Amino acid sequence: MEKESLLTPKSSGFVSTRNACKLCAPLGASIAYRGVEGCVPLVHGSQGCATYIRRYLISHFREPIDIASTNFTEDTTVFGGAMNLKEALNNISEQYKPDLIGVCTTCLSETIGEDVPQMLKIVEMEADRPADAPRLVAASTPSYQGTHAEGYREAVYSLVKRFSYKPALPESHSSINLFPGLWSPADLRHLKEIMTDFSLDYTLMPDYSDTLDNPIWDQYHRVPGGGTPLQKIRNMGGAKASIEFGVGEDYYKLNQNSGASYLEEEFDVPKHSLLSPIGIDQTDKFFELLNELSGKETPIAHTNERGRLIDAYVDGHKYVFGKKVVIYGDEDMVMALTSFLKEVGIIVSLAASGSEGRGLKKALSSDDGETTVMADADFEEIREFCLENKPDLIIGNSKGYNLAREIGVPLVRIGFPVHDRIGAQRILHVGYRGAQNLFDTIVNTLLQVKQDKSPVGYKYL
Repeated sequence: MEKESLLTPKSSGFVSTRNACKLCAPLGASIAYRGVEGCVPLVHGSQGCATYIRRYLISHFREPIDIASTNFTEDTTVFGGAMNLKEALNNISEQYKPDLIGVCTTCLSETIGEDVPQMLKIVEMEADRPADAPRLVAASTPSYQGTHAEGYREAVYSLVKRFSYKPALPESHSSINLFPGLWSPADLRHLKEIMTDFSLDYTLMPDYSDTLDNPIWDQYHRVPGGGTPLQKIRNMGGAKASIEFGVGEDYYKLNQNSGASYLEEEFDVPKHSLLSPIGIDQTDKFFELLNELSGKETPIAHTNERGRLIDAYVDGHKYVFGKKVVIYGDEDMVMALTSFLKEVGIIVSLAASGSEGRGLKKALSSDDGETTVMADADFEEIREFCLENKPDLIIGNSKGYNLAREIGVPLVRIGFPVHDRIGAQRILHVGYRGAQNLFDTIVNTLLQVKQDKSPVGYKYL
């Protein structure tokens, strides 16, 4: 029998997913909710869903993370989860005293047709509801409808739609709304540093730089400090502009709502769509926009970082030029990484994502033919590609470790999740400084392979 083509669409014979290159949508929504001040995420579904999410987040961020659950059972599945939801909201309110409870649905609650927004409205309208009761918000995040990255964006959209309005306060009109992708806490901290250096007021939505990367505590905090304040979210409708990083405008038109699009449509807040600023090209575009919005030149500290990065490109060029790399992960990260890798002379043999890949395909549509784009991918497909086209390096999350081990190729761990190394929350990807970090890591990984495979073991390379 003739072997099936690697890139044959699943709809024409490939009927199952084998080790998917994605995670569940409510997981991403939970990360977004943790980026809002005083918010506790609540998963409307089975206890197993919440346990799975907690396990993944704790292992990646190395922080204690509470994810509540409405604890669906067989009876709940038949008769509905309204009572479970109400009881969970009461329990969270009493035990955690949050300012906000962010509800995300699951495959089970969506399949039986739960109208969670209507349930929350009923709870909020109850006559005996305390005046200081937490605010409520819901995001529709069944995993059969999207990946963890799409669940993250859906939660951000739900928060903006639920709370933002056009404020009368003139001081809010000079602020810039920032919508990052699923970045690391270190990325978010650096983004805030950049905005401060440009003397720009901003609202970062969401901001889990502290809530998912805490300093050491003397005692346990059920609701960690930090996060985007609700009042800042309310004022987003009066901002000067929004900057949305990620998969680009065409993705949202075709596939999903976005917070920045909502603010533009409802409150006329101008939206600027950029790829994540990884590498010189994409960071230059971001800084050019900041020059325009702030009326200021790029601060000298960042100009110097750019210059040092170019010098590093020159120093390391001979070690990376022509190397073949397979990258996989969240679509926006893969798109930005592809841009970065090509500017340093690395050949991206495969760019794969578990998302449907509309933005990824468009971004690489004018490619020179060297890059294969694999959307809605799983790791078995990526494995088959690697066996046929053995790369020099694999870049992605920890879920690709077995593949890298099998084919004898090093894995540079970035993105989400990273479970087999410590410090994932401190990996810096964005800005000139982030590109410097990635470039050094990639070059040194390739040098180590060359050194380890050398029969002499040179100490000078």
